[in-house]
Amino acid sequence: THCFLKASNSGARCASAMVKITTVKTKPYTDQKPGTSGLRKRVTVFQQNQHYAENFIQSVLSVVEPAQRQAASLVVGGDGRFFMKDAIQLIVQIAAANGIGHLVIGQNGIMSTPAVSCVIRKIKAVGGIILTASHNPGGPNGDFGIKYNIASGGPAPEAITNQIFEVSKVLQEYHICPELKVDLAQIGKQTFEVDTFKPFTVEIVDSVEAYAEMLRGIFDFAALKQLLSGPSHINVRLDAMHGVVGPYVKKIVCEELGSPANSAVNCVPQDDFGGHHPDPNLTYAADLVNTMKTGDYDLGAAFDGDGDRNMVLGKHGFFVNPSDSVAAIAANITCIPYFQKTGVKGLARSMPTSGALDNVAKALKMQMYETPTGWKFFGNLMDAGKLSLCGEESFGTGSDHIREKDGLWAVLAWLSILAVRKQSVEDIMKDHWQKFGRNFFTRYDYEEVDSDAANKMIKDLEKAMFDPSFIGKKFSSGDKSYEVAVADNFAYTDPVDGSVSKNQVRDKL
Repeated sequence: THCFLKASNSGARCASAMVKITTVKTKPYTDQKPGTSGLRKRVTVFQQNQHYAENFIQSVLSVVEPAQRQAASLVVGGDGRFFMKDAIQLIVQIAAANGIGHLVIGQNGIMSTPAVSCVIRKIKAVGGIILTASHNPGGPNGDFGIKYNIASGGPAPEAITNQIFEVSKVLQEYHICPELKVDLAQIGKQTFEVDTFKPFTVEIVDSVEAYAEMLRGIFDFAALKQLLSGPSHINVRLDAMHGVVGPYVKKIVCEELGSPANSAVNCVPQDDFGGHHPDPNLTYAADLVNTMKTGDYDLGAAFDGDGDRNMVLGKHGFFVNPSDSVAAIAANITCIPYFQKTGVKGLARSMPTSGALDNVAKALKMQMYETPTGWKFFGNLMDAGKLSLCGEESFGTGSDHIREKDGLWAVLAWLSILAVRKQSVEDIMKDHWQKFGRNFFTRYDYEEVDSDAANKMIKDLEKAMFDPSFIGKKFSSGDKSYEVAVADNFAYTDPVDGSVSKNQVRDKL
């Protein structure tokens, strides 16, 4: 059965016969266990294993209770990487066949992870599906991912991801409307009559507008416009790394806040991120670092593929490490109008992040939480009204305005501080260290390592660390000597739901 779309002023609408549902027999896969960041695999895994994507999408939709599906809205968007549009068409076809009433999809499939979280919360959706593998490479030989977020706008917690995994291990069939096709470029509503269900509506929305509207309520846009385009404006360089943030930077920072068009680079999302690794760090954003070293720009920033991570640089390439970034935002939090209204409920960082934030919390008498790695732990604290601002050493910073880390929000937070303090990034950080002390931090990334060999190395490390004689052991480097004070497996009992997370190895010198 073909569903012909007829254009109208309100978008497109269905003008044909019933769309048929097909049940397809399949076999389960044993490797579809999603983490906090969803199911990430090579693109070839999704393409070359029969029904691999369909199986996982069916498993994800199974967590929405059948009785709720007809009234449910689901938000869908991705970072533009290779295979995204194919996956979105599958999600549309499988959602329709499973009785979901309403999908909201970013135009051309594009929607940043923070924007998906924003839209889920705004329209009170049952959840969202994000097509991303974050900062991992894209293209036909790169990675692809499917991630499920819940009604709070945050990543699915372990109870939900376990449920998805259990379904995927025994799945024998999935439901699909194979002939249903959606025009992702056309903003507006497209409605289909689906066999046995009421009308199924797909709404294509502007990828940026809801997110931009949210930011207008958080920051002083008039002050930011003055900073970026007034008589004494600063110069910024923002590198979207051919990821999803490009359209957001162009519309919000350039068009609305008046920064020159050439202050934003690599802003067209590409399915292979221009052949680069969309990871905002000193290694992969080397072009930005080199440009900043010229001294032509006062603030530089880079963003990852799906827009939830950020790197901030000052003039002459002055690097603000992520641990210091969240601490500096905390110390200057009253520069952001949102927090003037809400107050500060608490601060949090992941365990591997440096203690710079702890110093601020102690000095300003704010509640402080140390959590395992994973944004879901922050989300729990936010939902319980215990947390306002948080960050991870992996270039993730965010607040309780949504339930994901948010790269562009972090950069606007920094610009807000510059607007109030009227100092350079470097001077703000040097003042910060003078006032709160300095924590030195370095992150090492080991990529494409053999999993078995890595696990053996961790086991050997634990064996050495947990020997009682390890405490008090001295290590030297150059003219400095360090003594082991703590060696343990970091464990965290969630103050909200009581769940226990462990097995993050930790040494304190």
